[in-house]
Amino acid sequence: MKEYQTITEISGPLVYAEVDEDIGYNEIVEIETPQGDTLRGQVLESSEGLVAIQVFEGTSGIDQNASVRFLGETMKMPVTEDLLGRVLDGSGRPIDGGPEIVPDDRIDIVGEAINPYSRDYPEEFIQTGVSAIDGMNTLVRGQKLPIFSGSGLPHSDLALQIARQASVPEEDEESEDGEGSEFAVIFGAMGITQEEANEFMEDFERTGALERSVVFMNLADDPAVERTVTPRMALTTAEYLAFEKDYHVLVILTDMTNYCEALREIGAAREEVPGRRGYPGYMYTDLAQLYERAGRIEGREGSVTQIPILTMPGDDDTHPIPDLTGYITEGQIYVDRDLESQGVQPPVDVLPSLSRLMDDGIGEGLTREDHADVSDQMYAAYAEGEDLRDLVNIVGREALSERDNKYLDFADAFESEFVDQGFKTNRELETTLEIGWDLLSMLPKEELNRVDEEFIEEYYREEDSEREVVEAAD
Repeated sequence: MKEYQTITEISGPLVYAEVDEDIGYNEIVEIETPQGDTLRGQVLESSEGLVAIQVFEGTSGIDQNASVRFLGETMKMPVTEDLLGRVLDGSGRPIDGGPEIVPDDRIDIVGEAINPYSRDYPEEFIQTGVSAIDGMNTLVRGQKLPIFSGSGLPHSDLALQIARQASVPEEDEESEDGEGSEFAVIFGAMGITQEEANEFMEDFERTGALERSVVFMNLADDPAVERTVTPRMALTTAEYLAFEKDYHVLVILTDMTNYCEALREIGAAREEVPGRRGYPGYMYTDLAQLYERAGRIEGREGSVTQIPILTMPGDDDTHPIPDLTGYITEGQIYVDRDLESQGVQPPVDVLPSLSRLMDDGIGEGLTREDHADVSDQMYAAYAEGEDLRDLVNIVGREALSERDNKYLDFADAFESEFVDQGFKTNRELETTLEIGWDLLSMLPKEELNRVDEEFIEEYYREEDSEREVVEAAD
């Protein structure tokens, strides 16, 4: 290690220092302040004779008399199976009062891209217990399925519900050697308030979900630079558990908007030429490096599934963050403000939501064969009911036909009985599909043009029978 006292400039979260040797990109740096504090940083830019260092803890206390030491290695995450049940800060250090981590390995947080040839196609179901997701936008192991939300909407409650309830169906847990793969959740929080952090931790501890989870917490008053490290720490841990310890890992990252704001802050400090709305031009590449770390590898039992959560500024899905995220990921789940104002929990709008891998994860095997037909028919019926609501505002409900009124009733029942299940209800997929058939039985048989005849014969409730909405899980 070489030590320098050659700091020439401090700009926001960045420190510039002169050097007389080649310094590697992403190399870890220790900066000792005149007050005796030691801060950690990372080389952001390296050119002949000058390096730019982003300081994780912020540049407060650093002046030109500070010492800079280059450690000759990139940032690594200490990993071990014993991380399950632990709470760490955004840089991977324990903050739960537990013992220091004794790692089995230390892995570069940048990670390695999965060779496309070695990727195993995602086609196995993950049950979240949320009907609007399981029934209409099914999550598949190895998928990346973001949640698009807005400021003030209860995406945190939905994230906690998924973290608490997500599971792999028992009949699919067994591997070829007859041993099951365990399920784990990695929860990476970026730029959240202390109140949100307390809410997360209370829920994890109360429900026992913490035992199978690793939590990374970067708070709003923590340095923005640390926010760029947090998701990489979380994903490195997930990859270790999945591909070395054969876990099925669900990674929940919230809030990706705060992460992108940190990128913009660093870009401004570096005086980079901004891209759309002031965000760095390389933001697409940066997000892709994170999202593409989801997947399955041939010959490995484990998997990494991602649910990134982002709040759309101004509820605008053409904003660069949701826009670029949508290009990279395999669909999106929309949290809707109108449904939330009506008291629907969780307020998931299934019409703009999409899971591009849903068809590969349902049907034969784990889920019932009628799953795809039920989903398609409910989607079509709800969409027609939504269109008719607009017409009712113009001509009134009395002017509509009996058929149209049935679709309006279906749309109301779909929201109140299928989508609105509460944040504490965990529905089995069987229950979700039973509710779906109860709702479809509100419509005449001849309207079910997206459902196979054999399924109609088996599951349809005749009009003269009493319609019973399944509420066992509620």
